[in-house]
Amino acid sequence: MIPGFLLKEVWKEVKQMKVITRKEAAALIKDGMTVAVGGFGSHCVPDELLLGIEERYREEKHPHGITIISGICTGNNLFDDIGHNRLCEEGLLGTVIAAHFKNGAALDRLISDNKAAGYALPLGVIMDLLRASAAKAPGIVTRVGLRTYVDPRIEGPAVNRKAKEQNRKIVSILNLDGRDYLFYRSFNVDACVIRGTCADEDGNISFDHEDIQEAQYHMAVAAHNNGGIVIVQVEKIVSRGTIPARSVKLNHVLVDYVVVSEPENHKQNYGTGAYLPELSGQCRIPVSAIKPMPLNVRKVIARRAVMELKPNSVINLGIGMPSGVGNVANEEGITGMTLSLESGPLGGVPLEGIGFGSSINAESITQCVDTFDFYDGGGLDSTFLGIAEIDENGDVNVSRFGKSTAGPGGFINITQSTSHVFFIGNFTAGKSEMEIRDGRLKIIRDGGHIKFVKKVQQITFSADYARETGQRVLYITERAVFQLADRGIKLIEKAPGVDLQRDILDKMEFKPLLADEIKEMDSRIFEEQRMGLNG
Repeated sequence: MIPGFLLKEVWKEVKQMKVITRKEAAALIKDGMTVAVGGFGSHCVPDELLLGIEERYREEKHPHGITIISGICTGNNLFDDIGHNRLCEEGLLGTVIAAHFKNGAALDRLISDNKAAGYALPLGVIMDLLRASAAKAPGIVTRVGLRTYVDPRIEGPAVNRKAKEQNRKIVSILNLDGRDYLFYRSFNVDACVIRGTCADEDGNISFDHEDIQEAQYHMAVAAHNNGGIVIVQVEKIVSRGTIPARSVKLNHVLVDYVVVSEPENHKQNYGTGAYLPELSGQCRIPVSAIKPMPLNVRKVIARRAVMELKPNSVINLGIGMPSGVGNVANEEGITGMTLSLESGPLGGVPLEGIGFGSSINAESITQCVDTFDFYDGGGLDSTFLGIAEIDENGDVNVSRFGKSTAGPGGFINITQSTSHVFFIGNFTAGKSEMEIRDGRLKIIRDGGHIKFVKKVQQITFSADYARETGQRVLYITERAVFQLADRGIKLIEKAPGVDLQRDILDKMEFKPLLADEIKEMDSRIFEEQRMGLNG
């Protein structure tokens, strides 16, 4: 029998945290591995670790042909050498499985150019698959994705020729008790590269400065339980026992290696850069410090959308145009409803632009995986999401544009599980000039690209599925509002100052149904002063 004092020393030796450099971390990733890569858009990006992998590949051409699993791939929507763009040296990636590629413009181009196999799955499905991998379950069964492009009877999740040639069976149809479901197969994770805020001397990890909680925990458990390697990037090492138990988000038993990052590779997010405690919940700031939007087309659309808010409801906002709904609601002093982002923040006012995904003054910040449990079960009262294309059936595309496949993000989960769905965006795409004054909209020069098309390039939202489930669906633009009808979509409102034929019908590839009485949108939407919606 080992004496107690010796046993303590043996345990200390076995569990001693290994602090390594990014170069040493990169050497742990072997050719052909399946690697879960953390981060969510511009948030929680393990840039130090990704830089290490990039540097090693440029020097050694290893690791070669790895598969990466991510949720929302990271980047600032440009080709800057950050985030997932650091993995885009040709040959490094063999396969990418993610919900959204386009934040890393180089990654999007790599997949569009067929230089790595790409699979685009709903974000909530990827979150559940990480949990299934951790539990060594064969996969998940869900209705999320039916009637959309993910459904193998329509397209399936393979987005390019390389993926189709792999003939990898990621999703299949399963019939249970006379109802169709999709069965998504699980995957083994050989390693994960993720990040936290601090590691103590034992290897316990806190997330205190992170402005969201994405999938770090489930990536770590999936790698650990499959015999893989867990590598965590942190800001600093702190003394043993100084991280309170409730702040330990990754226990040391899950952590194999820790890398202390250079500050420039550990920004809170790419939008704000500097650490802001009001984003990670350490403090709150007065809402008066949040600047209102200027009166422009984006604000007009957000204002019309805000008119659909109901008291005591939980609202989801998507990226881009919908994020303005939170700003307008704050300006109008609207209370009694809670804003939710798929990345986890509940309450507060969402950041806009590159920083979208975190919220100022969030009431709570939940793990992304748990957020989708809430969403998939119908926890949301309504959602406001962007639109790229709408067709005569009412289907919406936000995932594919030519040969570029952005991916759906959480769009499919959210739109198929929420009773009230509001798609919001410009009526046309491209450079335009509009005058908003005195309660009217004047279109001086219209965008050159039609968004209301005969048939969408890809079905990210299925109107037929919405009809089956009885959802209320509106399509809100700066000049017209449509609703989903039993067949097609129906024009129910137009902006004061626009011509029905010239500004609406002539800018569509199909003729919509027309309401018996087409109402004028509220003139307050087009005026400089606040609308006074808080009563």
